[in-house]
Amino acid sequence: MTAPARTRSSADLIRAEEHVLAHNYHPLPVVVARAEGAWVEDVEGRRYLDLLAGYSALNFGHRHPTLVREAHRQLDRVTLTSRAFHNDRLASFAERLAALTGTDMVLPMNTGAEAVETGIKVARKWAYEVKGVRGGRATIVVAAGNFHGRTTTVVGFSTDETARAGFGPFTPGFRVVPYNDTAALEAAVDESTAAVLVEPVQGEAGVIVPDDGYLTRVREVTREAGCLFVADEIQSGLGRTGRTLAVEHESVVPDLILLGKALGGGIVPVSAVVGSREVLGVLNPGEHGSTFGGNPLSAAVGEAVVGLLETGDFQRRAAELGERLRVGLARLTGRGVVGFRTRGLWAGVDVDPALGTGREVGERLAREGVLVKDTHGSTIRIAPPLTIAAGELDEGLAALERVLTD
Repeated sequence: MTAPARTRSSADLIRAEEHVLAHNYHPLPVVVARAEGAWVEDVEGRRYLDLLAGYSALNFGHRHPTLVREAHRQLDRVTLTSRAFHNDRLASFAERLAALTGTDMVLPMNTGAEAVETGIKVARKWAYEVKGVRGGRATIVVAAGNFHGRTTTVVGFSTDETARAGFGPFTPGFRVVPYNDTAALEAAVDESTAAVLVEPVQGEAGVIVPDDGYLTRVREVTREAGCLFVADEIQSGLGRTGRTLAVEHESVVPDLILLGKALGGGIVPVSAVVGSREVLGVLNPGEHGSTFGGNPLSAAVGEAVVGLLETGDFQRRAAELGERLRVGLARLTGRGVVGFRTRGLWAGVDVDPALGTGREVGERLAREGVLVKDTHGSTIRIAPPLTIAAGELDEGLAALERVLTD
C-alpha cells in the first residue's frame, strides 16, 4: 500500500465525525484510509494489523483480489434491478450457496439483522400454517447473552441493558433461557414454540463456546417438540470456526441458518436465510421482501465468496491458524490473560481487570499498531482475516504480550 494523499488529519476527521454523526458508536481513534489483506492504513500512513476483520465481515481480508475483480466486472454490467424482475446472477448464487450449506432454498437479504428478522417471520408463519399453533400465540426461545442485531424486535429479547434501555415497548413472543443450559431449554419449549434461535458460538458475548453436545441436544429438543432449530451463523459461519458452518462441529443440521457478514466479502452487505423447502416454502409473494436483497452486484460478490469457500482452503486455514492462536494465548495465561475461549480463528480473551478494561487494552494495542475490539468488561475479541499469515498472527500476539506485561 502507498501512503494516502494528505488531506484532513485524523484528529480533524474524528472531531468532524463527533460533531455531525449520531453517537451510536465509540470507535477507537484510528481513521482508516486504505486497506489490503490483513492491514489497514490511516490518513497519515500509519499501518495497523487488523485482528477484528469487521466482526467476521472481512473473513477473506480487505479487498481480496478475486472478490474485487468480480465486483468490478459486475459494476460494468448491471448493479440493481430489484426483485420486480429476474437477474442473471441470482439463480447461480442461490444454487451454489444452497449446495455449500447443504440446504434446499435461499432467501437473500442485505444485513444480518434483516436475516434474523426474516428467520423470525418465517418461523412464526411456519408455526401457524404447518405446526398448527393458534394465531398470535407462537413463541420463540432464545438464549441469554445473545446478539442478533439492533432492530427493535431483536433488542427486545436481548439481555444487554445498554441495547434495550429506552427502546421499548418490545415485541412479545420470546422466552429467554440461559445459554448452554439444556434443562432450561427443555423446560421453555412447549406446544406454542415455533423455534429455538441460538448462536452456535456467542460472538458479542465474548466468543462463548458451548459444551460439547449442546447443539446436538438443541436439535433433539426441537425435533421432539416439533419446532424449528434456527442457527444464527452470521458471525460464526462461512469459515470462521474452521468449518463452513459452526454447527458442523457437532454434525447438526438446523431447519434454518442465518448468514451475513462474510457473505458480502467485505464489499457489499449480503445476507441470506437458507434452509429446508418445507420451511422456507411457506412464504408467498408479497409476504416478505427487500428492494436490494438479491441484487446482481450482491449476487455476483456472494457467488465469488461461495467459490472461495468451495475449495475448503479457508476452513483449513482457520483451523490451523486457530490452533496457533490458542497456543499463543495459552502462553499468556497468567501473564495478563486470566482466561480465553477459541473456536477456529476466533477468540474471546479475558484480561486481568487490574490491567484495564477491554477498551483500554484495545487503545494500547492500537498504539502498538494492532486493532482489536473490546466487548464486555475486560474482554477483547480477536478475529483476524482468514488470509492472515502465520507470522502476522504472531506479530499480533507479541503486541498483546507487550501491552499486558510492560
